[in-house]
Amino acid sequence: MSAAAPIPISLLSPGKAELLHRLTDDLAGTELWWLSGYAAGLARGHALPAAATAPVETVGTDTPSTTVLYGSQTGNAKRLAEKLVHQLEARGVPVRLLRADGYPTRELKDERQLFVVISTQGDGEPPDDARALVEFIVGKRAPKLPQLRFAVLGLGDSSYPQFCSIGRQLDTRLAELGAIRVFDRGDADLDIDSVANPWLSKAVEAAAELQPARAPSATVTALRPMAPAFDRDTPFAAEVLANQRLTARAGPRHRSDRDIRHVELSLEGSGLHYEPGDALGVWPRNPPALVAAVLDTLGLDGDTAVSHGGDERPLAEWLGGRREVTRLTRPFFAAHAALTGSEPLERLLQPDNAAELTALLGEQQLLDLLRAYPGQWSAEALVAALRPLAPRMYSIASSRKAVGDEAHLTVAHIEYAFAGETRWGAASHFLASRTDDDRVPVFIEHNERFRLPADPSRDVVMIGPGTGVAPFRGFVQERTNIGAGGRNWLLFGNPHFRTDFLYQSEWQQALKDGQLHRLDLAFSRDQADKIYVQQRLLEHGRELYAWLDGGAHLYVCGDATRMAKDVHAALIDVIAEHGGKSREDAESHLNEIQQQGRYARDVY
Repeated sequence: MSAAAPIPISLLSPGKAELLHRLTDDLAGTELWWLSGYAAGLARGHALPAAATAPVETVGTDTPSTTVLYGSQTGNAKRLAEKLVHQLEARGVPVRLLRADGYPTRELKDERQLFVVISTQGDGEPPDDARALVEFIVGKRAPKLPQLRFAVLGLGDSSYPQFCSIGRQLDTRLAELGAIRVFDRGDADLDIDSVANPWLSKAVEAAAELQPARAPSATVTALRPMAPAFDRDTPFAAEVLANQRLTARAGPRHRSDRDIRHVELSLEGSGLHYEPGDALGVWPRNPPALVAAVLDTLGLDGDTAVSHGGDERPLAEWLGGRREVTRLTRPFFAAHAALTGSEPLERLLQPDNAAELTALLGEQQLLDLLRAYPGQWSAEALVAALRPLAPRMYSIASSRKAVGDEAHLTVAHIEYAFAGETRWGAASHFLASRTDDDRVPVFIEHNERFRLPADPSRDVVMIGPGTGVAPFRGFVQERTNIGAGGRNWLLFGNPHFRTDFLYQSEWQQALKDGQLHRLDLAFSRDQADKIYVQQRLLEHGRELYAWLDGGAHLYVCGDATRMAKDVHAALIDVIAEHGGKSREDAESHLNEIQQQGRYARDVY
């Protein structure tokens, strides 16, 4: 529902009045009643500790004895940190929850107990919201910490050479500063919960040891939305409303080699809510043909009942919907090397060959390894060795104000030939294969770091090549519907104008209607010299710097390995050249913009 009528706000500044209206817009009655109680609690003096730009939660009326700190790029670290806080609440432990970019580093010297949950991105980089904190802790300004008890949970992907390196770095550095490690660091792979859940249990016991358990007191806590009926563990079966190909097929001269889909899903009756910038989690099923090929290669019967982790189901069901078979992981690769005794596989596992192994893991799937290096797996051992199937996150390409109870996605269908056969991506093929009236298990993954400016008069610059353009479709829809006064500038790139211009008619209409104020395009293969979005940034550096200098918010979405790094470097060049700064000062200036919440990235 929308706010019924403007509330008398004569005591508020125009900016705060706008924030209030944006906060209450679309809240249900029960949520508004809850919010009124929260505000009343603040008025009675239960104010929350301040944090620069991030949400903070406090529990209990005493000074918290424990701090839970998270740095998250895709939401997993945030989810686990919140889970830990909930468990500590149940034990009556005073605790506060902070995002890394909202942590007052001056307070580190006074911390008694700190639990850090942090992910590692790409080639050993911290999440965007944790860059400043990591630099502080590893830097010269970090204080000695003899009074601190701590533990670190790192999240990562073992396919990358720098697996969980940020977690390891913080764990080592805190110990160097004199802090006491209360239990060993956890390094969680993409099957997160197998490592995270035992780590969380240890953290709860450690916190309770420092702070004797007591009954939780009735207090007002920070804004924490009521738990939805549907979430990651209980997904909503969303009906498919549309599944349209965005890239052109017509003619051999103008046929795209990419299959990009626009998928529309109904959230009606789910109670799920999202904001532009959030992601939709999709629980896929593996391609049946691939599952059948794995079973045939290993000579296993798909009807064989397999028990694992207290669950029993047929092997084909484990492989179809419970285990990763499209992604080849390093742990399974190592297990298969041990099973087969293969010297070539063992050689690839050596540190000197990390780059070669990473390339292989990115190119081949489970089936390819099983065929190239045959080994005899039992049904039980196979299920135990394979990583649990994980949901895939897709940036939502719509605004609820424009589409109602729907969520739109921009999906790159992964389909390619290997060894004369077709290979697919799990979720992209699952979605591309859905037809109208099919159902897709989904949930919302909120992303507070990737939000439109609270002040709608601010300009926004959106850089989204390829499917990275998805959230910006939602951004423009949202700002159009709220009548935002700020300008919108989109930079989009893809290989070819005629076949790969995603949402072309929509962007052209938005330009005509004044909903999009500037559109710059980079089609890399339409000329001899490849052109990418970062080159467009440099070409229009003077205008870009003027927008940023005027308070514009900057957003980047898409590939983390190359595009995001190249765009970041181009932004530094623009600031240096047009701001009259040294490269070092330009980099510091860009970091300041990021810390102000005006430079946000959703990269993967």
